[in-house]
Amino acid sequence: MHKLGTSGPILPGVTVKIVDDKDNEVPRGQQGEIIVQGENVMTGYWNNEQATKEALRGGWLHTGDLGFVDDEGFLSVLGRAKSLLIGHDGEKFSPEGIEETLVAHSPYIEQAMLHNNQDQYTVALIVPAKESILRYLKSKGLSCQTLEGQEAALKLIQREISAYRQGGERQGLFPERWLPAAVAVLGEGFTEQNRMLNSTLKMVRGKITDFYRNRIDYLYTTEGKDVLNHQNRMIIKRLDEQPE
Repeated sequence: MHKLGTSGPILPGVTVKIVDDKDNEVPRGQQGEIIVQGENVMTGYWNNEQATKEALRGGWLHTGDLGFVDDEGFLSVLGRAKSLLIGHDGEKFSPEGIEETLVAHSPYIEQAMLHNNQDQYTVALIVPAKESILRYLKSKGLSCQTLEGQEAALKLIQREISAYRQGGERQGLFPERWLPAAVAVLGEGFTEQNRMLNSTLKMVRGKITDFYRNRIDYLYTTEGKDVLNHQNRMIIKRLDEQPE
């Protein structure tokens, strides 16, 4: 039995509950963490007692995934609980779909991480696709060393994001409140070497957020919300610098 947009019904022999932050089960249709019990559940992590204690509590495997079970018993998985955006009103949303789509459909965005921790709007850390942007500027007879070139590059990145807003060619794919209203352009990508990607090449969101805390805070100021702010201009200006 299938239902489009869900992971399917709960399998026989497996018990699934959706719980809140205090491990209290929530009503059907309400979002929370997915926890699982059954013979298919592991007994623990090999030689990692601490990880086992965190994941297995009271006989339940805490998956770390956010989801819900609908009235027909179908499970929907919304994303990793630790990566969720949280609006100022407490509403939660998984950013991974937006991030992956931005990167997949824009030749000018190499990496993207969205952030919203009970703030008034969502912001994004953007790693620009250096060579593509430099080629674009060259085709327009511009240089990233000039104010005109910097403005063109930053407006290009902004345009790629605005395509998902009302009136854009990709409007309606995502709720507008979770699309970034401000952007910080970064001079360095997320890599395993700088420990901003883990061994499975997933972003280490906590580390990235801590490292770029000042840039994130700046995006919640009037000056920082303008994509043409001086910090973004300085990053674009350095795009054509050769690595040492």
